[in-house]
Amino acid sequence: MSFSWIAFTLLAALSQSWRNAFQSKLSKDLSVAGTTLARFIFASPLALMYLIALYQWQSAPMPKFSGEFCFYIIGAAVMQIIATGLMVLLFKLENYAIGAGLAKCEAPVSAVLGVLFFGTVLTFTGWIGVLLGTLGVLLLSSSSGWRRLSLKTLLLGVSCSSAFALTSLWIREASLSLQLPFPFSAAWVLFLVILLQTLLITAYLLVKERHTLAAMYVRPKLVIMTSLTSVIGSLGWFSAMSLQTVPYVKTLGQVEIIFMIFISYFWLSQRISSKEILALVLLSLAAILVMWQ
Repeated sequence: MSFSWIAFTLLAALSQSWRNAFQSKLSKDLSVAGTTLARFIFASPLALMYLIALYQWQSAPMPKFSGEFCFYIIGAAVMQIIATGLMVLLFKLENYAIGAGLAKCEAPVSAVLGVLFFGTVLTFTGWIGVLLGTLGVLLLSSSSGWRRLSLKTLLLGVSCSSAFALTSLWIREASLSLQLPFPFSAAWVLFLVILLQTLLITAYLLVKERHTLAAMYVRPKLVIMTSLTSVIGSLGWFSAMSLQTVPYVKTLGQVEIIFMIFISYFWLSQRISSKEILALVLLSLAAILVMWQ
């Protein structure tokens, strides 16, 4: 079981790295809402196909959707959209690197929220891993100087990381509340969250930005690749969080940064600074510590 959540988390981190690359290209031609919809528009049918395949592979009962489950699903879907919007605002600030680092501090925030409100229990070694991972992320984002950190950037960063953390915690609670065997619980949550997000963003674009929908159809390959890598990444995250507590999953998931640095070094021939090497060491130690849990 312990290996399963590790494998799912690594799959999610790798897929998310590629999804970010595809979204980066799309963002040059599409609005924020259009770029966000590209994550979901083809992901919903893919998630449904995965769910149907599971039932064909093995028999399992159909879920009973309680009011508690519906709250978690709606809350997670809406909160992730809010978190994405806050991240876009962070990226538009002058303190881009610092803002991005604050937005990625989901692991410690989810640890605090989980312990306070969701009954999450972390070992001493687990706390050390979470803190080391946070230091690694913040170290990479310190190039523009923390002394120039404004109150607005700080509040946006904390709000963004809190929104992402709450999304992950609600996803785990939704999966656990279904009382279905794994991986059926994670598959149902995956499909319903993505479907709801697709409907919400599509409805907004139909009312406010119909031209964005037309622009998406001009770039089918890039939109499809964004949706494909997104649904694979979400499958990894949702599955991992069904098996393990959120802070451990998100701490290990920070290896996404290691993937990105290695890609820039081996594919783009960019040099790695001593600060980045130190950050890699901290992130690696954090990953090792949480994998021991």
